[in-house]
Amino acid sequence: MAASFGWDIGGTNIKLAQAEDGRIIAVHQIPCPLVAEPSKFDDAVDEALALCTPDATHAVTMTGELSDVFRTRAEGIAYLVALLAEATDAGTRFYNLQSGLVDAENAVEHWPELASANWHASATLAASLCGDGLFVDVGTTTSDLIPLNDGKAATKGLTDGDRLTEGELIYGGVVRTPVMAIAQQAPFKGRMQRMAAERFATMADVYRLTGALPDDADPYPTADQRGKSIEESAARLARMLGRDADEADFIAWQALAHYVARLQLDQIEADARELYQREDLAADAPVIGAGCGRFLAHQLATRLDRPYRDFAEIIDCEPDARDMAAICAPAAAMALLV
Repeated sequence: MAASFGWDIGGTNIKLAQAEDGRIIAVHQIPCPLVAEPSKFDDAVDEALALCTPDATHAVTMTGELSDVFRTRAEGIAYLVALLAEATDAGTRFYNLQSGLVDAENAVEHWPELASANWHASATLAASLCGDGLFVDVGTTTSDLIPLNDGKAATKGLTDGDRLTEGELIYGGVVRTPVMAIAQQAPFKGRMQRMAAERFATMADVYRLTGALPDDADPYPTADQRGKSIEESAARLARMLGRDADEADFIAWQALAHYVARLQLDQIEADARELYQREDLAADAPVIGAGCGRFLAHQLATRLDRPYRDFAEIIDCEPDARDMAAICAPAAAMALLV
């Protein structure tokens, strides 16, 4: 059987998963060049195509239409659909969250149903394999919380706006999210103080200090364009309090990082509890974790006293591709769903 490739086109990278006979055998992340024009996607697609085998089938989902190189999401969808259709072949299919896989013409005509639909692809696959549960995909910038009920993704929202309303999308991840989006005040030397409303530090700095951030999770420049050592991360976090790192010992900055990390998990837990209750899911309905921040999904399962299942464990996958398959769950799902 010919290989199938699942594509997840993001604004900063392309995730590409290869499947053969229903088994994920390889997963790649290809960064988009840091240029402020649509051609950055062309360059990344060319690099990704070099990893594809001839006569393969291709299925695509995307969030790249949100990139600020496009004036509107519709413009972004049209550009990316045309790019992929031309680069691969006319048989390439695109993920529509209402209709499943559709051709390029249908994709552009019904663009709102393609926009940022990657979460639905991976949740649909997880639901087909697990039945009931809560699919939690924590990435670099967002966290998707998708209840699974009776083998289907049981969402009330389909657009990002509606999912934000329903508690099914949190615009916060473990890498690029500014610390100010998670915490507005924090304890320091026995007193609460306000934090700067400025992008002095990101959550990657927080999780470097807690020791939870995977080594390959943060390919992006830091907020101050300096290095990624724990000392440099502590200096950036200190700046969030209007201070320099030498105003306290290193343990104080680690404690601050743990405080901010708990706040982020608190928010995820609050929404997760509401979703479990809303769908009346059984006590043994698991948390299914995906994304580079799925360590938070694992911690969530412990807090909720529920089983934890890793996305890489519920799919058929080569052992050396498991971690990347979980990080790139939408791409893996596309490769399997096609």
